[in-house]
Amino acid sequence: MSQTPHTDLDRDLDPTETQEWVDSVQAVIARDGTDRAHQLLESVVEVTRRAGGHLPFSPTTDYINTIPPHLEAKSPGDHAMEQRIRSIIRWNAMAMVVRANRKPGDLGGHIASFASAATLYDVGFNHFWRGPEGDHPGDLVCVQGHSSPGIYARAFLEGRISEPQLDAFRMEVDGRGIASYPHPWLMPDFWQVPTVSMGLGPIAAIYQARNWKYLEARGLMPKTDRKVWCFMGDGECDEPESLGAISVAGREGLDNLVFVINCNLQRLDGPVRGNGKIIQELEGQFRGAGWNVIKTIWGSYWDPLLARDTSGKLRQLMMETVDGEYQNCKAFGGKYTRDHFFGKYPETAALVANLSDDDVWRLNRGGHDPHKVYAAYDVATRTKGMPTVILAKTVKGYGMGKAGEALNPTHQTKKLDDEDVRYFRDRFNIPVTDAQLADKQVPFYHPGEKSPEVEYMRERRRALGGFLPQRRRKATQSLEVPKLETYERLLKATGEREISTTMAFVQTLNITLRDKQVGPRCVPIVADEARTFGMEGLFRQIGIYAPHGQKYKPVDRDQLMYYREDVAGQVLEEGITEAGAFASWMAAATSYSTNDLQMLPFYIYYSMFGFQRVGDAAWQAADMRARGFLLGGTAGRTTLNGEGLQHEDGHSMVQAGLIPNCRSYDPTFGYEVTVIVQHGMQRMLAEQHDEYYYITLMNENYSHPEMPEGAAEGIIKGMYLLKDAGKAKKGELRVQLMGSGTILREVIAAAELLDKDFGVTADIWSCPSFNELQRDGVDATRWNRLHPEAEQRKPYITTLLESRQGPAIAATDYIRNYADQVREFVPTRYSVLGTDGFGRSDTRANLRRHFEVDRFHIAHAAIAALAADGKMTGKDVARAIKQYKLDADKPNPIGV
Repeated sequence: MSQTPHTDLDRDLDPTETQEWVDSVQAVIARDGTDRAHQLLESVVEVTRRAGGHLPFSPTTDYINTIPPHLEAKSPGDHAMEQRIRSIIRWNAMAMVVRANRKPGDLGGHIASFASAATLYDVGFNHFWRGPEGDHPGDLVCVQGHSSPGIYARAFLEGRISEPQLDAFRMEVDGRGIASYPHPWLMPDFWQVPTVSMGLGPIAAIYQARNWKYLEARGLMPKTDRKVWCFMGDGECDEPESLGAISVAGREGLDNLVFVINCNLQRLDGPVRGNGKIIQELEGQFRGAGWNVIKTIWGSYWDPLLARDTSGKLRQLMMETVDGEYQNCKAFGGKYTRDHFFGKYPETAALVANLSDDDVWRLNRGGHDPHKVYAAYDVATRTKGMPTVILAKTVKGYGMGKAGEALNPTHQTKKLDDEDVRYFRDRFNIPVTDAQLADKQVPFYHPGEKSPEVEYMRERRRALGGFLPQRRRKATQSLEVPKLETYERLLKATGEREISTTMAFVQTLNITLRDKQVGPRCVPIVADEARTFGMEGLFRQIGIYAPHGQKYKPVDRDQLMYYREDVAGQVLEEGITEAGAFASWMAAATSYSTNDLQMLPFYIYYSMFGFQRVGDAAWQAADMRARGFLLGGTAGRTTLNGEGLQHEDGHSMVQAGLIPNCRSYDPTFGYEVTVIVQHGMQRMLAEQHDEYYYITLMNENYSHPEMPEGAAEGIIKGMYLLKDAGKAKKGELRVQLMGSGTILREVIAAAELLDKDFGVTADIWSCPSFNELQRDGVDATRWNRLHPEAEQRKPYITTLLESRQGPAIAATDYIRNYADQVREFVPTRYSVLGTDGFGRSDTRANLRRHFEVDRFHIAHAAIAALAADGKMTGKDVARAIKQYKLDADKPNPIGV
């Protein structure tokens, strides 16, 4: 049987028979419902496919609302009251931005985004979003960042934000203003989730919802109907992070997740899809990923027209019209819409023949109709077994008139002239007089503490469990963490046994997992590299989280460390997605706030694929006050031999230092790793400090010494004396050698060369964190500058080196900037070696020679520093070059 060409599908060979089939389906729907009709149609499709028919899957539906009018849930609210409230909120949101930009300073801000989304938020706040008071843990609402003025405007009416705060929008330095966007760091009692930069909110929301399922499956959190609501714009969907993880939500059936995409058809500079239809595109993507898709395109004013569309021409016209033309219809008014949209076909022109141009212009979009939005939210909250996305069509700049309604520049509009302000006032019936608008004043409007509007808002929030957004600063319960003595065996020397710092971390983690309090709260996270880091033992020990369990027998089932998936598994094996794994880490790292449940995530990954790849999210985590450990495995530019330029990390420590509340360490020995982990647990879980830790780990095996007595404090501060060469003798040549990571071992070897070949003795310093040393130094010098008459403080590194003799030489496996940042605080000549330039594939020895951080280059740098101090001569430096076979004419590795 030959297949019918796709182009023939539009030809109806027997219209009468077709109508009989349609009538039959309609009869089934009337008698047994849509589910039964769906079952029958699927059976018919299956028979046709078995016969060889080509029936391509269509991921999109007609360009109409998913929920037909007769199935819409009806809102129980006072609609007139809610409209008044919504109008007041719109006014105050606009006034915030306009007032801010009529002051000196050009503070910026956005009016158009919230103007398009006001109804979407209003319906949620009034009827659906649960607060965290009482027995319900509360929903999590990820507010689209550019809509923040509207959220502040609502909080102002609720009494949570004062008028002076509104008037200081984007003026935070003196502590009285409110943040431009949702920033928990700056407003720790208010904002729940940072959602700017765009694209970060959606992926964070997906993994937050998944984290709740994970906690429920492990019995750490009771099952509830709470949901994550994520708001985003249609233009934001162009960000890879926005849609990159939607298949995770579909695959795992995250029915506790709702995306609300504000489809105003415009991004920052113009149409999202001027020549296409973004709603149809998104419908196909989400439906294909296993989501329940609800399109809320048309408002109630369209229902009579669609009901009278017996010819189907209106539906056809809706499908044919591209988004760019839909924008024209809203921008140019009713007459344009009549002529250029409805006028395309006689049948559609007839549908609006009895409507005035003003009536045509008032044909509303679904996202501005509270009845349509309520119906969509109602379905979303009742959907089981799959996440929901609501595609709500709106007008960007709704209510702004000629100042920006549906116009391309509207996103950047932050200033309105007096005429535009009066238009906005009249459009939304705000009781503000012309006299109040005189002299370029745009007053805030509050109906009064005892007004029906305010009472209604507060009553609705009381019924729903309290105000949103609101954020919990600390968990109710602090956790007692294992003492350092618990890890005593890991503080001892390994003897002849050679291990890597990665192995030392895994041993530390295993002991922690056995702790009754902290162990169940640990969340090991890997991005498909557990075996690389020697963590495959955890698969058998605590299992891999799998929401549907393990439905197959793994191929390695007969092995000790087989791949065990479990509904209650503890390990999150994320697959090859650093962005997803980090979002998963962030969800666990903020569980203390969102769930009042402290968790301790450990995310281990190739260090090169950390901050460099997910740096924006790492900053988001800082804003969100995350607490947890990031472990940069196979760290350093010369340690991961054989992998090459894209894998060898020489700068993650510098990137970590850019994040104010990230504490970062580059340990050399196992005991350093253990001390840092134990200290971090104490700070984050017991003392509840809002900071997170980055620890580099290496895959190079060597023996590890016992921890020197009293070294723990110096490890945390960033530097301690590893080997004391004793009291310097008169005339003795002495240097201070400093290092971190695996290059510290080259430093130790360099000290032996200096003593043997040149009679130079060396004190050896382990410096696990030049970042911590730099922060301490900056803090001390700032304090001194501001307190000139008080006893002056000394940076920690200064106190360690000021009584020592000789120049200091530092070498690390990172670019020179890392160790060089403490130069100001080193009280002697200071030379720095590092791995600037591109990485490459070779042996560790060759790589260290290439980047000039091996023992020979370190020894040579010490001789050169002594010569610069007049303690040795140029001949000594030349002898070192010759003796250590250094290539003086080799190109600088920075540029090769």
